[in-house]
Amino acid sequence: MDITFIDETEQVSEEKIQEIDGVLQFAADYLELPKDTEMSVTFMDNAAIQVINRDYRGKDAPTDVISFALEEEGENEVPIIMDEEDPMPRNLGDIMISTERAREQAEEYGHSFDRELGFLAVHGFLHINGYDHMTPDDEKEMFGLQKEILDAYGLKR
Repeated sequence: MDITFIDETEQVSEEKIQEIDGVLQFAADYLELPKDTEMSVTFMDNAAIQVINRDYRGKDAPTDVISFALEEEGENEVPIIMDEEDPMPRNLGDIMISTERAREQAEEYGHSFDRELGFLAVHGFLHINGYDHMTPDDEKEMFGLQKEILDAYGLKR
């Protein structure tokens, strides 16, 4: 899978980016996604993610992770029909993670920053793959899969 990483904070080390790439590649293999699948991950601070949360979700507060799935149709949107003879790579969408919020939550939950960052990346990844937690059944499915992936990868609490 091709992942574009953008670090707006200029504080995420190359090693940390490689760790997130590793868990997301593992998750893509776990879901058996095509190798030419694309997505992006942007690391930002609380102020930047608060603007996105306010503008797109109507919640004027910082959050930990926001996902924008490109394959989801919004209201009044026309579906994009691809040419099957000349297929383009599948682009899942974008994940935005507040590293500031990730640090706060890691401390709050009593586990490492690495574990929290990996958790948020997989959580956002599942969202851009169509999983959600709006109903109890959906939550059970998504959180169960999330735990399976993180445990299999070795990122346990």
